[in-house]
Amino acid sequence: MDDFELIYNRYFTAVYCYARSLTRNERDAEELTAETFFKALKAIGRFDERGDIRVWLCQIAKHTWFNQRRVRKRERPLDESGDLPAADEPISETLENRDTAQRLFALLHRMEEPYKEVFTLRTFCEQPYAQIAALFGKTETWARVTYHRAKTKLLLEMERESFGES
Repeated sequence: MDDFELIYNRYFTAVYCYARSLTRNERDAEELTAETFFKALKAIGRFDERGDIRVWLCQIAKHTWFNQRRVRKRERPLDESGDLPAADEPISETLENRDTAQRLFALLHRMEEPYKEVFTLRTFCEQPYAQIAALFGKTETWARVTYHRAKTKLLLEMERESFGES
């Protein structure tokens, strides 16, 4: 049990951040994180020690979240108000403005997978490309290309909406 407590203490923040990126709210992220560690505790004997435990925990969180969503069959609408920045403005600067961040989250919410998840992992959870690739069972190059495409799609959508196009 002491070993699992060490795992919990070491990886709680990473799993919570990932859960927060999936759920987009604090309460659901806390519940998902708790459920993830509960499932991990029950399945720790099946963990392949050659693998990355952070990736394994995030996979548990991902599967748990998508299973919960499938059961609930509901999605929360996001607030779509706020001004958009210029398309060439870096995403990190965009997030400094709360209204703009809400707009970006609304656009990200509508983005298809895997772009949405890769962008979220890289931008908000600051996951390295290697860990993103491992989570999807892909190469690091795939993770880099997918992130770049997601960022490009978001910037194009932001530009379209700032000019009133749909």
